Amino acid sequence: MESNNKTIYTKLAELKKEVGKMSKDSKNPFFNSKYFDINQLLEHIEPLCQKHGLLILQPIINKEVISKVIEIETGDEVFSSLELPNLTDPQKIGSAITYY
Repeated sequence: MESNNKTIYTKLAELKKEVGKMSKDSKNPFFNSKYFDINQLLEHIEPLCQKHGLLILQPIINKEVISKVIEIETGDEVFSSLELPNLTDPQKIGSAITYY
């Protein structure tokens, strides 16, 4: 794990360099299009986050999907959020959560 004298932003910058460019390399045969596979990203990025002492969480709070990156030793965090659409159909809500 990296030393604690680095800020969360320094660690994120180093992580970003290691991740490199990601591209849409999965194919959707139904729409004859390419898409970015989030599962491939997670497989690639989770060990790098651990190496840099970072944790990614996506809790749902007050009808918002919150994306957080937390510096494990200090608890410092950066986050963004997206408000979920006002839906009553559980399948559509699940789809929105997955998409976000």
